[in-house]
Amino acid sequence: MRRLVGPVCAASGGLFLYLSFPPRTSWWLALPALALLIGPLYGARVRSGLLLGGIFGATFLLPLLEWTGSFVGAGPWLALVGLQTVFFAAAGAALTLVSRLPGAWLWTATVWVAVEAVRARIPFGGFGWGRLAFGQADGPLLPLAALGGAPLMSASVVIGATALAAAARCTMAAVRDRRLPDLGLRWPAFLVVLIPIAAVLGFAHPPAPASDTVTVAVVQGNVPRLGLDFAAQRRAVLDNHLAQTRLLADKADRGETPRPDLMIWPENASDLDPVHDPAVAAEIQSVVDAVGSPTVVGTVVRDPGASGPRNVALLIEPGVGIVDDYDKRRLQPFGETMPLRELLRALTPLVDRAPADFLPGTDPAPLETSVGPVGVVTCYEVLFDDAVRDTVRAGAEILAVPSNNATFGISDMTHQALAMSRVRAVEHDRATAVAATSGISALIAPDGTVIARTGSFEPGLLVAELPLKTGTTAATALGGPIELTLTGLGATAVLGSLVLRSRPARQEKSS
Repeated sequence: MRRLVGPVCAASGGLFLYLSFPPRTSWWLALPALALLIGPLYGARVRSGLLLGGIFGATFLLPLLEWTGSFVGAGPWLALVGLQTVFFAAAGAALTLVSRLPGAWLWTATVWVAVEAVRARIPFGGFGWGRLAFGQADGPLLPLAALGGAPLMSASVVIGATALAAAARCTMAAVRDRRLPDLGLRWPAFLVVLIPIAAVLGFAHPPAPASDTVTVAVVQGNVPRLGLDFAAQRRAVLDNHLAQTRLLADKADRGETPRPDLMIWPENASDLDPVHDPAVAAEIQSVVDAVGSPTVVGTVVRDPGASGPRNVALLIEPGVGIVDDYDKRRLQPFGETMPLRELLRALTPLVDRAPADFLPGTDPAPLETSVGPVGVVTCYEVLFDDAVRDTVRAGAEILAVPSNNATFGISDMTHQALAMSRVRAVEHDRATAVAATSGISALIAPDGTVIARTGSFEPGLLVAELPLKTGTTAATALGGPIELTLTGLGATAVLGSLVLRSRPARQEKSS
């Protein structure tokens, strides 16, 4: 029975961590969730850490990533979960190594950040879904995003969980020995919880004043069907967005809604190529002219002679046409690109649904609209710290997140993606417009507040006034070095622990 305690705690912790993520708002569950993993790892063997970390990761990721198998079956879902579980197993092993070091609460946090950093980069460009920070959009740690981005938020969650685990261990020891809890040097670990409290009370980076305001409209046209065939009905997705935009123009003409200064269509909102099809371009231009505002339109462009298509956000100005574009830089593996294509073709014909890999963009520069520079972060890119940071550093005064979540059906995915956009808004002090073909679309204030949002799989229009900002947060300026420092501390702690563990073995051998 004693041997089952650790695995049961790890499995329960993984499930609790999943329940802390959107669409639920129980962000606080992340603390006991991680404490249930960290507690049993104190002083444990490395192989126990591998086991418990793997159990924790699997029970967390299986329900969290269920949406990845919505329309392609269980195989890809289970393969992704298995691959990502390896990182959690490695985290468990590393945490056992640093658990007995002085200041273990700090090393535990930095090790976790280091594993998240590696997971967000490898393999196939990384996959950071499920980082602790992305489950905290409704909690008091959100202001910390402006200080140190997602890495600092994740570290703070682990620090709080480590303190909770230390208190539980001391209390259980006192009950076992029938004495009052003697928390000793572990009790000051609770003081680290004052870090996020101080941030919430005003010690976080003060937001810069707005340089101007802009009325932004988000158009959600919806799709005719769920799943991989969302655009199989020719031009249906385009027609839906044309219809919603005409409705917006009519409402603005009647004075029922403010006329927007900027309009955002979702990723893949036009399922026909307006760059190379003049008739499609003319139809889109007509509704842009009717509204009278510069419009960001998501589409797929297939240039003659190119080796693959481009996922593009076009900027269309009223009365002018296409004046600028942004090519998606971080492409989704096994969706927009197909690693291991020849190997996987022997296993499933689905790989040939995308016969050619998309071509990645290279320029993070914002779209220069007539109302100000708009930084585009297309769907999957919101996962990556540098993708968002680079476009803000390049001059973006507001962020647009055009997305297409129709592929993943009715799942938690779109709620979790919205939480990521809220974290990014605070991280860079930028208002953010999320435009999704099938929802959830939203308008987000720089403090992460959702001003307006749509439902899922229904047409919708959102119009609100948002600030344009030019200031720079600490996270924008120092985001890369902050993560690098925390990761370096974690790696150093693990190496130092290995050296200390090897000394007794060498001394015993020499004697």
